[in-house]
Amino acid sequence: MSESNRQLRLKTRPEGDVRREDFDLVAQPLPELGDGEVLIRVLYLSMDPTQRVWMRDIPQYLPPVAIGEVMRALGIGRVVASRSAHYAEGDLVQGLLGWQDYAQLHEKQLAASGYVKLGAQAQQLPLPTLLGACGMSGMTAYYGLTDIAPVQPGETLVVSAAAGSVGSIAGQIGKIRGARVVGIAGGADKCRYLVEELGFDAAVDYKAGDWKQALKAATPDGVHVNFENVGGEIMRAVLSRMVIGGRVALCGVIAGYNSDERPADDFSVAIYKRLTIRGFLILDYKQAKEAVQALGGWLREGRLKAEETVVDGLENAPLALNRLFDGSHRGKLVLRVDPAS
Repeated sequence: MSESNRQLRLKTRPEGDVRREDFDLVAQPLPELGDGEVLIRVLYLSMDPTQRVWMRDIPQYLPPVAIGEVMRALGIGRVVASRSAHYAEGDLVQGLLGWQDYAQLHEKQLAASGYVKLGAQAQQLPLPTLLGACGMSGMTAYYGLTDIAPVQPGETLVVSAAAGSVGSIAGQIGKIRGARVVGIAGGADKCRYLVEELGFDAAVDYKAGDWKQALKAATPDGVHVNFENVGGEIMRAVLSRMVIGGRVALCGVIAGYNSDERPADDFSVAIYKRLTIRGFLILDYKQAKEAVQALGGWLREGRLKAEETVVDGLENAPLALNRLFDGSHRGKLVLRVDPAS
């Protein structure tokens, strides 16, 4: 075990793309554990669009990451030392571990902040999958189409950012539920992936000049449910295809995450089409057992496919995060911190 801990601390608030220079890479000695504390070796970190929001000094659902603070991130780690009766060496833990090699936490903090000790059943799955299809991404897709905007057999579901970690699972859940599923993604390769590998009924390439016409052709009966990850022009185009009484699960508006300007969207369509648009956060769902059981079962049965793009090296976290916005990944984007994991 290393005697020092590397941490990426926010140095300046990024403007546009995230740069290495926006962070200080600091190494400091590992302190002695106090009573009730555990030391967790970070194995994998989840790369999520919301991290870009956390870097901004704006009102949001969690406090912005402060200048000089370790960058916040969900991850999976292994307990390598413990002075807690509730955690033993070797336990796998999932929670907000941050952009660092080690997280030193008190058992009370672990209990109060939603950290999860992964059981034997979960450990049968690859660790990146526990951050993706059976983690926050998969649970977001599950509850978005189960509780927020339930999709019914025979309905048309449109999913934006459909080749990403949440969208790819949402589309597959739609198919499991018997819906006609149309995915919106960037590039012909991603669109082929959605149809040929994930089983979507159709895919629309938003980078093509005629993508709005393609969306219309792919949704001849309109759109009953929109699982929205992008916002902006793509969301406006999908809303224009919604049927009267359609439902929208508003998961994210990634189109605006790299900009300090808030888009001036016209939501009059929501009025005259009597749409139900409901924003949600997976943090609202404290009990994940139902979702994880369903998702894990579908994976084992082969009804759900999971894919991860893994980037190596803690020092590469800032640039890796940009891949969420330039489209150069498929499925769940994960950073491997421990090369031995």
